[in-house]
Amino acid sequence: MNAISKVAFKHPSWQTAILFALGFWLSASLVLDWVIMPSLYLSGMMSQAGFTTAGYVIFWSFNRLELLSAAVVLTGALVWRKTHDYWNLNITIAAVILFAIALLNTYFLTPLMCAVGVNLNLFATASTVPAQMNLLHGSYFLLEVVKLVAGGALFYWCWRQAD
Repeated sequence: MNAISKVAFKHPSWQTAILFALGFWLSASLVLDWVIMPSLYLSGMMSQAGFTTAGYVIFWSFNRLELLSAAVVLTGALVWRKTHDYWNLNITIAAVILFAIALLNTYFLTPLMCAVGVNLNLFATASTVPAQMNLLHGSYFLLEVVKLVAGGALFYWCWRQAD
């Protein structure tokens, strides 16, 4: 009868939530940017009239998942910062940067790229990519690089933190 039963309430581990959300988000982002979109481009779908609509549907769905993941990461970073004394401020800054990138992609870049890519002239036969689209693609991939660097650093910092 020397067994001692210990029942205690365990708080959710925000470190685990951050790591899972970042892992899902960054891996999905890499698959979309380095597998799905290049294969659609190489298959010639980008020259089709409906590519803008298909791209918008793909990115609309992905951007909502991206916002959800960014919200989990930012919430986890803020809660974990309040509950731990040994918190690095860079983690909070990286989480805010990731949330800002998700907002920019969702509400600025994706709608703007789709608006530029939509061909409203029914009689136009030449399918050329507007110059503004190249600028938007460049800014999108710059944000993707920043997202991967900030997300990778945040993942590393959260992995190294002792709970």
